Amino acid sequence: MKLPRRTFLHLAAGAAALPSVSRVAWAQSYPARPVRILVGFAAGQAIDILVRIVAQSLSDQLGQQFVIENRPGAGGNLAAEVVVRSPPDGHTLLAVGMNNMINATLYERLSFNFIRDIAPVASILRAPQVMLVNPSVPARTMSEFITYAKANPGKINMASAGVGSPTHLSGELFKMMTGINMLHVPYRGSPAALTDLIAGQVQVMFDNVASSLEHIRTGRLRALAVTTTTRWEGLPDIPTVSDVVPGFETGGMAGIGAPKGTPPDIVGKLNKGINSAIADVKVKTRLVELGGTVLPGSPGDFEKLIAVETEKWAKVVKFSGAKVE
Repeated sequence: MKLPRRTFLHLAAGAAALPSVSRVAWAQSYPARPVRILVGFAAGQAIDILVRIVAQSLSDQLGQQFVIENRPGAGGNLAAEVVVRSPPDGHTLLAVGMNNMINATLYERLSFNFIRDIAPVASILRAPQVMLVNPSVPARTMSEFITYAKANPGKINMASAGVGSPTHLSGELFKMMTGINMLHVPYRGSPAALTDLIAGQVQVMFDNVASSLEHIRTGRLRALAVTTTTRWEGLPDIPTVSDVVPGFETGGMAGIGAPKGTPPDIVGKLNKGINSAIADVKVKTRLVELGGTVLPGSPGDFEKLIAVETEKWAKVVKFSGAKVE
């Protein structure tokens, strides 16, 4: 049977529209069940706390539970791999941090490519680090510290939360940009490193503001500078490293990613929800209390940020010679 031309064109147009209609319907019904967000670190760490805050807002907005699942190990790579291997339907997401950008170069044998295999959904915040010294160090400003370090090459011990951690590589970036020589002393996490810094066993550390703020306020540690390009409102009297070392910038970063191939409509719905969450006064206030500055934007904005950070930390990893198998 031969169809009239007008009928044929009408049916053809309807068939062509089916995929897009299906995608829209899928996005409108999303989420169809609870969504899990994998965090590559133990419960109670900064990224875990802030993602839980945003997850609660998403649960309230979208009518399904957004559940945090902690998968610590391999610097966050275990969680990332689970997400990479999950169906791209928006029901398994990843808490993305600065560690993911570092690990792309730090680990030689990864079973996935982070930039290729994870779709950026939304950034949440950036958080400054702070350069700390034991009060016995005879330097009260960044310039004085650099002068002191150059006069004592290899004699200053720089603590970190472990090889390849953000605290380690922030220090390596500082060494790279200033030409000073400090001995890296890795610990199993920031608490142990801070304990020895307070005791004077090590002299300097680049730590997250949230975990060191109380030590600064009580005078147990001296803050020389924050690592963002502008001063942080929680420490308004502390200058930035870039005031003395132009171009220096580090800091924690958090966002949400999804498996590559997740439908754009679902990514867009999540992005809108996350931006709405961090615009909420109560949520924003809580995130600022954790030492962060909210970072709204599109999936494309987050993608560009990830690319820039990955390239930057690749250079620092190579400079430091750090490797983790």
